[in-house]
Amino acid sequence: MTTVPLLTLNNGVDMPALGFGVFQTPPDETRTAVEAALAAGYRHIDTAAAYGNERGVGDAVTAAGIDRSEVFLETKIWISDYGYEQTLHGFDKSARKLGVDQIDLLILHQALPSDFDKTLQAYRALETLLADGKVRAIGVSNFMVDHLTALLDQTTVVPAVNQIEVHPYFAQREVQDFGAQHGILTQAWSPIGGITFYRDGEHTSTLQDPVIAEIAAAHGKTPAQVMLRWHLQQGRSAIPKSTKPARIAENLDVFGFELTADQLSAIDALDTGKRGGPEPAVVTLENFHRDIPEA
Repeated sequence: MTTVPLLTLNNGVDMPALGFGVFQTPPDETRTAVEAALAAGYRHIDTAAAYGNERGVGDAVTAAGIDRSEVFLETKIWISDYGYEQTLHGFDKSARKLGVDQIDLLILHQALPSDFDKTLQAYRALETLLADGKVRAIGVSNFMVDHLTALLDQTTVVPAVNQIEVHPYFAQREVQDFGAQHGILTQAWSPIGGITFYRDGEHTSTLQDPVIAEIAAAHGKTPAQVMLRWHLQQGRSAIPKSTKPARIAENLDVFGFELTADQLSAIDALDTGKRGGPEPAVVTLENFHRDIPEA
């Protein structure tokens, strides 16, 4: 079974560098997918309250019979549960669905710049949960440099992680560099471009990119494996997703080869500067409110 190397977060907590994501995985398929991931060797599962599948993740971890200390669970608080008391309750809801007393990494899902006071209150709740030992590390997701700057100016604990869209076509170097300067690990969602990327109004896939394909052929690997290797060699965490057991296992098979400096640079050069997912500023309570159920 593959052993995934660990990344040490800024508070000393170790986290497997490669995780398994369940974004857009239907609740009734989540348990099966996570069970396949755990069987393949993943020990880091990333979910979110807004995904509606935390219970499936928890059921899979319980069914796998793996010691709880060996599985790193990461989830996210949705904007509808921002605010100090609301976020504390958001933790309770997530922990209950996951079937755990402690969550390894709890992060805020969006910056919510339209109501940043609520974001600050939510983050202060994360700080309380950390101090109380209910979470082992805290962080954020989809925070840009201005959001991170404002957060650092008005809170105490530096986020351990900033989970953002990063793939060869959208690298967000400024955000990554800012994070590195402050000890915030960049974690890539959509690490291989996935279905989220559009260029000139048309769907474009990094999986068909000729530069990546040439590098993959040179190593006898797939384009997806090359992109995941690119993330890992540059020090990022990555959380690919799939519901197909063969693809789940393939995405974990990225530790037996190494990209050259020239190959890394060639992939870096593919950056278009164009975001595939939503702009953080458009995610508002008015447009993206959703009630997170108790169970």
